[in-house]
Amino acid sequence: MIELQKNSIDKRNNMLGNKQVWEKEYHKKNLMRGDKPQRFFLNFLKFLKKEYKKSEKNIDFSDLKALDLGSGEGKNSLYLAERGLEVHGIEFASNAICVAREHSRKKGLHINFIEKSFGSHFDLEDDFFNIIIDINSSNSLNEEERNIYLEESFRVLKSGGYFFVRIPAKDGDPNAKKLLKQFPAKEKDTYIIPEFGLKERVFSREDLIDCYGKLFEIVKLEKETRYTTYGSKKYKRNFWILVLRKK
Repeated sequence: MIELQKNSIDKRNNMLGNKQVWEKEYHKKNLMRGDKPQRFFLNFLKFLKKEYKKSEKNIDFSDLKALDLGSGEGKNSLYLAERGLEVHGIEFASNAICVAREHSRKKGLHINFIEKSFGSHFDLEDDFFNIIIDINSSNSLNEEERNIYLEESFRVLKSGGYFFVRIPAKDGDPNAKKLLKQFPAKEKDTYIIPEFGLKERVFSREDLIDCYGKLFEIVKLEKETRYTTYGSKKYKRNFWILVLRKK
């Protein structure tokens, strides 16, 4: 019983730490850049529109329902809602949620922004969403939270629905390997970004396929290289672009 209580306290303290780190980040914006969707996300939407046009179901893109995991200040949620989609966002940083809700109100959009961690139960209906997006968000989860996130994403996604993931890559990334060596965290392929105290998981191609392929069909798996700014410094980083489908 004592051990169970200790584990519960440790988990609560870890979540509190992550929440505080992200709230500080959304205040200072050392990592968060821009208020418009990035090209890789727009390319995914183009791909999606083509897929639905080819489909015999004749579903209009604007009739879809989307879930934005780690929705932040809402730039991707807002973009989708402006195009007629029903959008729900999950984000646990209170200040980010406040900004997202204010943007939504000013634009006259009705987006359901939920303040909580998506490493816990989503409190959303089964088989409800056509699209789920996770852009550089789940890499901050621990292994227990990641398992819940995967199971919950599978549960709420409709059969034939798409899951878009962008996540840091370990393969061919010297900066990731340097961070793993110099600032390792306890879990596999996880380090602590020293400037922010933020834990981040990177994935090899094999581990990524093993993690997501158990539940979802892998439609696309590509690696891209981008420059990421941490504070005042720029680093060349690799990311996986992953398009999944629920069979």
